[in-house]
Amino acid sequence: MDEEVRQTLSVCPECLNTIPAKIVKRGNELFIVKECPEHGKFEELYWADYELYKKFMSRLEAGKGIENPKTDAKKGCPWDCGLCPLHMSSSVLVNIDITNRCNFRCPICFANAAATGKVWDLSIEEVSGMIDNIMSQRPPALAVQFSGGEPTVRDDLPDMIKLAKEKGIKNVMIATNGARLAEDFDYLKSLVDAGLSVIYLQFDGVSERPYQIARGFNAFPLKKKVIENVRRIGKPNVVLVPTVVKGVNDHEAGDIIRFAAENSDVVRGIAFQPVAITGRIRKEEREKMRITIPELLDRIEEQTGGQIRKKDFYTIPSIFPIIEWLRATADDGSRYPYVRTHPVCGAGTYVFVDGDKLVPITRVINVDRLISLMEKKISRTEMVLRLPTVIKPGIITRAKDFLSVLKGIVTEGSFSAAASFHNIKHLLFIGTMHFQDPYNFDVERVMRCVIHYALPDGKVIPFCAYNNFYRQEYEAKFARDATEEDKRELNEQVKKLAEWRREFG
Repeated sequence: MDEEVRQTLSVCPECLNTIPAKIVKRGNELFIVKECPEHGKFEELYWADYELYKKFMSRLEAGKGIENPKTDAKKGCPWDCGLCPLHMSSSVLVNIDITNRCNFRCPICFANAAATGKVWDLSIEEVSGMIDNIMSQRPPALAVQFSGGEPTVRDDLPDMIKLAKEKGIKNVMIATNGARLAEDFDYLKSLVDAGLSVIYLQFDGVSERPYQIARGFNAFPLKKKVIENVRRIGKPNVVLVPTVVKGVNDHEAGDIIRFAAENSDVVRGIAFQPVAITGRIRKEEREKMRITIPELLDRIEEQTGGQIRKKDFYTIPSIFPIIEWLRATADDGSRYPYVRTHPVCGAGTYVFVDGDKLVPITRVINVDRLISLMEKKISRTEMVLRLPTVIKPGIITRAKDFLSVLKGIVTEGSFSAAASFHNIKHLLFIGTMHFQDPYNFDVERVMRCVIHYALPDGKVIPFCAYNNFYRQEYEAKFARDATEEDKRELNEQVKKLAEWRREFG
């Protein structure tokens, strides 16, 4: 028998109208249940562990958006983006899709120039205006990710990266399939020289099958070549990004972590993304594919032999007290974002690679005590004195180095000092973010989103709202019909893809 946990708003997967919804408990699982007057009742797995849900939801806090909203709240979320006054977080990471062209033809993708016959390429002037817009927000955006399509089909991507750095974006990233970075070392070096901070590398697994299903050929050798090329440059900051589909690659979560550990001189993290199921698809098919964050964490614990446990992961809002402490004490505190992510959106932990062992940060420091100290809003001086009390001695030899970095962050109290945490040698961030689709959509989640899209018309739209409700509208508005030159380029990409398929299978 269902037990109601809370009420929210969602959308009908058929007509996308906003409708009431309930989160209900069924056994130890949570489902989102909703009914459209026209299209009937829908229910979808929302979260597969009620106890973990309760633990994470204890971190739900009131939110605060940007101080200068760009739109008015008239229709209600998610139809007034953005950002509107109803939004409860500011921009942490802003995506800028610089093209819809791509050098892959993935079976699971339908939103590319080859499929639509429409081309959308942003000019560098448009990119400049979009960066100015997100930097004018109060507080401003912290990071920009150039994405697509495939951003590396743009020869002027280095110019865009340089432009973003010059305009004050400290962390400039690209989301890429990595193919050009594997084949064109000079191009990769030009991106790094321009100021590229992080490569978000599409990464389906460590065997051939997941790539055959998701990409149509075995792209794993290309991924390894990207890592080799970054190693040659000597500026490591690759984040592996697996889209996790039940029955396709969820059995490789532990192997992906071990691969990252073996390459932790280059790889700085993993961002697991449980699949968001777009398009109309039967419930039985969705159930075969659907995996939620708690299930992924179970896979990680099982497949790492308990070296990384489910309880080692914290909901993303656990960092609120740390950010608020830095906001209160740092010299550049006004630049820190208002981070009020919904607790079920994501989870993460840090893991030290200690030889052949994986040592989560929870074995090195008392995370709860550190958070408690931050919540007390004590001074920098007192925080430095108390920091040794959070270290668990004798766990790994680098505990002292870790304490030294913490002291630097507390002493300096700046954004750049905090960012240095991610540069600790052989420390991996392992995170997961579950983006929404129309079946599991929860308006309360999107109202707290911190990952946004910047658009040429000045709007800034939360990730899940844009991909579910706005993308087609914007592509129809700004894309143009493919020219003969575009078609020739697309044909050249197909030829190159055929070469990769022949080489790698």
